[in-house]
Amino acid sequence: MSTPVVELRHLRHTYPDGHAALRGVDLHVHPGERVALLGPNGAGKTTLVLHLNGILRPDSGHVTISGLPVADDSLLEVRRRVGIVFQDPEDQLFMPTVAQDVAFGPRNLGLRGQELQERVEEALAAVDVAELADRPPHHLSFGQRRRVAIATVLAMRPEILVLDEPSSNLDPAARREVADLLRRLEVTVLMVTHDLPYALELCERSVVLSDGEIVGDGSTAEVLGDRELMAAHRLELPYGFDPANVAPGPR
Repeated sequence: MSTPVVELRHLRHTYPDGHAALRGVDLHVHPGERVALLGPNGAGKTTLVLHLNGILRPDSGHVTISGLPVADDSLLEVRRRVGIVFQDPEDQLFMPTVAQDVAFGPRNLGLRGQELQERVEEALAAVDVAELADRPPHHLSFGQRRRVAIATVLAMRPEILVLDEPSSNLDPAARREVADLLRRLEVTVLMVTHDLPYALELCERSVVLSDGEIVGDGSTAEVLGDRELMAAHRLELPYGFDPANVAPGPR
């Protein structure tokens, strides 16, 4: 078995108001895996992923990224390796043009000139928005802004791509376009989602988090087909959707 790119050991986190969001989580994600993180609201999913690049720190336990501990002296490298795409693109897009937004991270790494330009072009091409380079982000559709937000992270060439509700607020066409581009990316993916069909389409493995603990971990089809697990943790498939009857999407 390969060395995990994400390793959480006995991870605990309690907020200042006393709410215990994580209660001793153990999790391994290996290179090339696509893992959906499922669970009801308040399960601790967002709290967990914010520990992966040091935005939050644990009360106890350990987080390592490709063997590198998440600590003060390693934060710059950890944040290069772990790219987080937030649910709202407005949290990531703040420059006058798309190209400037995508260049922001690599520029902070010290890239300049032709090398920086190539990095921007590579990231925009990966999400099929090269023609939008000179457009102001606030003039774009929501689906276009979602793809540009992904490009800002890809420009850092991360080892792990973390996506928070990537299908939320997208119309059917934009939802499919984002799925197509995510399927093409050769990167480890951890996807937080309530969109269970999307999880089945894109992630071969699913982890269920509930009340700060992992309560399920297996193939996405098996997890979604476990009616007892789903009911116990307030996870519901769309009416008439049967994961057993869905053919795996292309990889």
